[in-house]
Amino acid sequence: MKSDTPPTLSTERLTLRPLVWDDWPAYSAFLASERARFMSGPHKVDTAWSFFCNDIAQWTLFGHGALMFEETASGTTLGQVALCKGPLFPELELGWFVFAGAEGRGFAFEAAAALRNWGFQTLGMAECVSYIDPENHRSIRLAERLGARRDPEAEAPDPTSLVYRHLPG
Repeated sequence: MKSDTPPTLSTERLTLRPLVWDDWPAYSAFLASERARFMSGPHKVDTAWSFFCNDIAQWTLFGHGALMFEETASGTTLGQVALCKGPLFPELELGWFVFAGAEGRGFAFEAAAALRNWGFQTLGMAECVSYIDPENHRSIRLAERLGARRDPEAEAPDPTSLVYRHLPG
């Protein structure tokens, strides 16, 4: 089932919500920083803008896309989680990034699990993958903690990326 309208999801500590203009400064700063090195970055503002618009447009085009996640109690935006496909990815990807200072507290796990589960339950997706830079050890551990398994036979958008496959259940 396609969902043209981005959902707002809640977990024990987080609110996952659609991107808004006020997210742009932190989003573009993240992509311009060294923290984006595992996403082929750092990126210039024009590339960051393309990513931002793509993350929003995928909801209308495909019924999935990106959500920002924030700590519900404080309202502090902590990062992003996304289900993305489009012409750049061979398969539907579950991806994430976390802003500086928000790592190591399980926020990315909580947000990624919530969006992945929403995709399985609401979209009826049979599976998705995460494309991960082999040097991104934190994301590898997160994918494994989410229950994903490495799929060395799967095609990746970058031949150096590792592919982790998420299945329901």
